[in-house]
Amino acid sequence: MSRLVALTGASGFIGGALLRALSENGWRVRALSRRPRKNSAAVEWLCGDLDDKDALAQLVKEVFAVIHCAGAVRGKSEAFFNHTNAEGTARLVEASVQQSPQPRLLLISSLAARAPQLSWYAASKRMAEQTVIDRANAMPWTVFRPTAVYGPGDKELRPMFNAMRLGLLPAVGGSGIRFSLLHIKDLVAAIMCWISTTVPVTGVFELDDGTAGGYDWCSLGRIAEQVWQRPVRTISIPRFVLSIFANMNLYLSRLCRYEPMLTPGKVRELTHPDWICDNTPLLQALAWQPRVKLRDALQETALLHA
Repeated sequence: MSRLVALTGASGFIGGALLRALSENGWRVRALSRRPRKNSAAVEWLCGDLDDKDALAQLVKEVFAVIHCAGAVRGKSEAFFNHTNAEGTARLVEASVQQSPQPRLLLISSLAARAPQLSWYAASKRMAEQTVIDRANAMPWTVFRPTAVYGPGDKELRPMFNAMRLGLLPAVGGSGIRFSLLHIKDLVAAIMCWISTTVPVTGVFELDDGTAGGYDWCSLGRIAEQVWQRPVRTISIPRFVLSIFANMNLYLSRLCRYEPMLTPGKVRELTHPDWICDNTPLLQALAWQPRVKLRDALQETALLHA
């Protein structure tokens, strides 16, 4: 079996953690980057992006597996998300199916794809999944839908954890919202199990940390109080207030030409009442179990200061 893996998104939060794990476990990695990077004994960097068909063809040449982590999480138009997440995935799949033998393919999607009506991002991730399903042909394929991923190196959830450490928990969408979380170590462990299986696993799988019923804002605050032994005050942010800021941010992003994170679609994601995962299908398919609970992770100083 070839020990060569093609990886997109290797410079990001998830891709970077996976790159380290692959290298440490004896895999050679061929990674795609928009800017030149220095090769190492374990990593070969290719300069290119998901628009570059020649770079994609070189990326997947003679590899055992393709792991697709790259994608847009912020943007100011539906076309931008579709171009990067859906069309970029289509070009990668097209390059992969032309290989002989064909590699196994893993798409790191998002739990948001379960509700594509909520946002441009969610819809584009769902489109990317459907592209894999429709165009992979005989190529072994798998889609992972992780919930909100956190841990050292995370930039999206770290501000919330830092605020909690200072005694404030900003809560959006009311007390009825339930959500799940996943530590980066557990996501990487699931991917390492996937790549190590003798028989490829096919299907769309959700992933979280295994907490029954997930979390709500009250339980999140209680855990923080117990870990840090100090009060944590929950500050409720009305949806209409967040929506005002989101619309203003979207307008300014088009005026000032930057890619926004907070948009009306993101507000709909944040206030969606049900982001609970079901790990059961993946637990049955792979020898994987989530091991990192939020209570333990909050004790890591690296989570707050990385």
